[in-house]
Parts: sequence; C-alpha cells; structure tokens
Amino acid sequence: MHILIIHQYFLDSGTNQAGASRWNQMSRYFAQRGHKVAVLAGTVHYATNEKLAKYKGHIVVKEEDCPGVTVYRCYVSESYNKNYLGRCWGYISFVLSGIFAGLKIERPDIIISSSPPLTVGIIGWVIRRRFRKLPMIFEVRDLWPESAIDTGVLTNPFLIKLGYALERLSYRESTWINVLTPAFYDVMLQRKNVREDRLSMLPNAADLDIFQPGPRNNWVRQKYNIEDRFLVIYTGGLGVANHVIQFVEAARAFDDDSARFMVVGDGMHRRMLEEKVKEWGLNNVIFTGFRPKREVVDICAAADVCCAVLKKVDTFKTVYPNKVFDYMASARPTVVAIDGVARKLVEDAQCGFFVEPENSEQLAQTLKNLQADPQLRKQMGENGLRYVRENFDRKKVADQYINIIENKVLPHRHICAVKS
Repeated sequence: MHILIIHQYFLDSGTNQAGASRWNQMSRYFAQRGHKVAVLAGTVHYATNEKLAKYKGHIVVKEEDCPGVTVYRCYVSESYNKNYLGRCWGYISFVLSGIFAGLKIERPDIIISSSPPLTVGIIGWVIRRRFRKLPMIFEVRDLWPESAIDTGVLTNPFLIKLGYALERLSYRESTWINVLTPAFYDVMLQRKNVREDRLSMLPNAADLDIFQPGPRNNWVRQKYNIEDRFLVIYTGGLGVANHVIQFVEAARAFDDDSARFMVVGDGMHRRMLEEKVKEWGLNNVIFTGFRPKREVVDICAAADVCCAVLKKVDTFKTVYPNKVFDYMASARPTVVAIDGVARKLVEDAQCGFFVEPENSEQLAQTLKNLQADPQLRKQMGENGLRYVRENFDRKKVADQYINIIENKVLPHRHICAVKS
C-alpha cells in the first residue's frame, strides 16, 4: 500500500530536531510493515524557525527519511514565527508548495492529512480530486480554530469564520477522521456532526523505542551544575498557550539552594520569562532552549519530577500533551497543571498529581511534597512506565491505524465522514 502523509511539522530526522515526532515514528512503523510511505512536509521548524541550508532556494527537496519513507520538503516562508501575518504566510506557502509537490508524486492509495494547521486539508482536497477522489483520513491533533480563539491568538472575526470554513471543508472531504484524545472524540460526535462509524481515537502515544528509563546522575547534571539537587523540568513551547510563567513562579517558592527548575524549549515568551527570572533574582531556573530529542531523553532521566503546564482555558481540557507520554516512558513522576483528559491520564496511571492551571502556589507546594518523598517519586515513576507500556505503545497504534485503513477506509472509500 502507498500511503501519503501530509504533515507540515514532520521533523528532519537526520538532524535530530527537537519537537513532537508522532509521524516520524508512525511512518517508520508503516514502512517496516512493508508499506510505501511518502510525506509532504515543511522546510521550517515550527518552533525554532530554523530552515536548514539544504532547503533554502528550493520549492521542493526530495529525500529519504529511512528505507521505505520518502519525504518531500515543501517551501515554507521563514517569516513563519516572526508575527501573526508571517505565520499566515507560512501556512499559505506550504499549501502552494505542497500542492505543487503532491500533484507530481506517484498515485497513493490513501491520504492522511494531520492537523494543525487546518490548511493541510486544502492540500489533501486538491490531491484527492486530482487522483479521482482518493480516500482521505483527516487527523485532529488539536482542536482548531477553537484553541487559537480560546487563547486569544485568533480574534479577527473574518479569520475565525475562515478557520471554521477550512475545518468544515476538511471534514466534508474526508473518508475517515482520527482524533488523539477521548475528549476530541466526544466533540466530533456532539458538535462537529461526524459519523461515529467514520471516527476513531488513536492517541499520540509514546516513543518507547526512544524514551526509556535512564540513570539520574548523567551528563545533564554535570553540564548544568545541578549535582544532587532536586531537579524539576518542563519541556516544550514557550508561547501564549503554554503559560510557562506559572512554572517559573513556582521556582520562587524554593528559597533555599536545594532545587533547580529547568525550562527545555523556546518560543515567543522566552525573553519575558528570562527577564522575570532576572527581575526576581532567581538563581534556580535554567533555560536550555530547544534540545534534540536524544538529549531530551537524558534530561528526563536526570529529572526528579517532570511538569506539563498550559493556560487555563476550557479547550485544553481536551488535550493529551506529547510531553506527558515522554515523562511516563522515562519513569518519572508527572505534575500536570492541565485539567480534563490529561489530568485523568495521570490520575488513572497513578503516576503524578494534578494542580489547578495557573495556580503557582499549589504547584510549588506539590513539588515540595514530592521533594520530601523520594519513595513516592520512585513508585509514581514505575506506575507511569507500566501504564504507558500497556496502553500507549506507538507501535501498537501504528498497527491499529493500518487495520482501520485496510478494513474500514479502503473498502468504504466513497463514504463521507460527516453526516449529510
């Protein structure tokens, strides 16, 4: 089977880029099972705004990611992370270059469009019609445009209407819709008019072949002069939605020298966070910037507790942050300042604690309690590792994806995912 994946944020595996690697891993698993995979991906890293030299000056660059997986790097403007208009042009430029590349590739058997951004649905729609209505799976990794609206990123009435129009187009043109959380599943049924017999929930899951328990006293503690101090980490973006200021505020409550707070990531709020650390005279907060995935594995191993935080908005009650699975696979206790399904995940696994989002005092107290109880930290880490291995193995998710394609999508390729 020839599978075409449209995913603007597909990582460049050759450079070990930082970021979410769901489709990097899934495409490999598909290829290992004998399928041929093509990927339409962007040339700009979604968080660092990095464009490698080999992509500059080209509309499309064809390369092999691994045996059986061919990636077509499609032009994305380097204005992507400069401002809101730059972000819009980044999406539009990928649509144009993605269509250009997609119309030239060998006919696939199925298209998988993974959003956000919603604009990947336009590429899938054009290619699908070019090849006489190929079946298409539209994957919802985040609820857009709701997330952008709730966090205040998207306020223009025209752009909001456009966002919902793109969403309707993507759903209407799809044969099947896959979502990543149980809450997304409910939203699709209750608010998006999606047919239940055309809907699945295959979660993000864990990279168990990458994230594994490792030694606490590794090079990370040596490099950052942490020694045997209590180490709390946050990994991921530093944008409006992440609201990492609550993590930095929690560090203020540790007025001795017994703890370190490590922020592993980058984004538009990094400068503000660094200025706050300087203003408050904190010497227990470390900013590393984005680190390659292999380094993040060691950073998680060096941690005593891992944190996942987001802004307090209702939409985020529906999300499973990627980082939580990484933390669990690393056998480290997890504190989530995210209500909803993320909270339920941690509580069901008995691998950590929930604290109210944007409540830095509660976050600090929870961390102090964990600092005082090494045995509890050890037990929670073991619980999380066991739970993620049993329930969120990405290899198993890949098998489930293929099963859905072969038994439910291809035999019923002419059925629309939304109700008429």
